[in-house]
Amino acid sequence: MRAYEYRHVVGLEETNIVGNVYYANHVRWQGRCREMFLRDHASETIEQLSQGLYLVTTRVSCEYFDELRAFDEIVIRMYAHEILPGRVTMSFDYVRRSTQGEQLVARGQQQVASMQKDGERVRPVAMPPGLLRALQEFREA
Repeated sequence: MRAYEYRHVVGLEETNIVGNVYYANHVRWQGRCREMFLRDHASETIEQLSQGLYLVTTRVSCEYFDELRAFDEIVIRMYAHEILPGRVTMSFDYVRRSTQGEQLVARGQQQVASMQKDGERVRPVAMPPGLLRALQEFREA
């Protein structure tokens, strides 16, 4: 099973007064991972976003197993969990890398719907073919 990987080093600004990562950052990193996936594997979809296509997040979740702290090196691995004509659900594994190896610290999901601006309205549409092809390469088993 192939995953799309986004690497990140936690910054001080992402931590709270106690010194651990504020929980909402995990969701922000899901969005960043998704954006970098578009850039790296479905760049034509980025052009479509400027022409009225919307990729609307309809559901997001994250389950936390361990805390992250400033300067932790993490890899967010994204998989296409479920692909439907107008919706895609992606899974995210948050893995801390250290000299001791890798540790799964969180797991999340995000569902995205494909929408198109039609005058003043936004209506559901099929996922762009280029995005679907790219997601198939990262399909979760």
